[in-house]
Amino acid sequence: MVCTQPACDRELMMRAVVQRVLKASVRVQGHVVGQIAHGLMVLVSVGQDDTDADIDLMTKKLSKLRVFTDAEGKMNLDVLDAGGSLLLVSQFTLHGDVRKGRRPSFVRSMRPERAEPMLNQLAEDLRSEGLAVEIGRFGANMQVSLINDGPVTILIDTKKVF
Repeated sequence: MVCTQPACDRELMMRAVVQRVLKASVRVQGHVVGQIAHGLMVLVSVGQDDTDADIDLMTKKLSKLRVFTDAEGKMNLDVLDAGGSLLLVSQFTLHGDVRKGRRPSFVRSMRPERAEPMLNQLAEDLRSEGLAVEIGRFGANMQVSLINDGPVTILIDTKKVF
């Protein structure tokens, strides 16, 4: 369902690319800084005008997203029900705008000094839901490895899920 409230006309929203994985890891300078087995690998970008409400909504969506199969082979289980974990990786490039020219503009991404605490808050809120959460290193050049399961890939924009 698309939000019809005036605030939802904004193109600046918290965005996530969610992948169901058999395993995933993130390395910085050759060292593993986060890894999970079965679960969700989540690339997250915080938009310029995101607020605590966006964090709350993303927490609810990620913790309750039913993309794991039940005994009948239907996607009816969320990550906690499936015994999985989450790996959160900051990726400001999800807000890249390529409508003009050939080089993406990232002006819609929140400034790092504000985005990092929001990403950390998202991780803490997910942990408070009982989930095991690993996180990449904010602002670092990271190498992400994963084995996508399905493949299952879901896009979440907090302003488009009301």
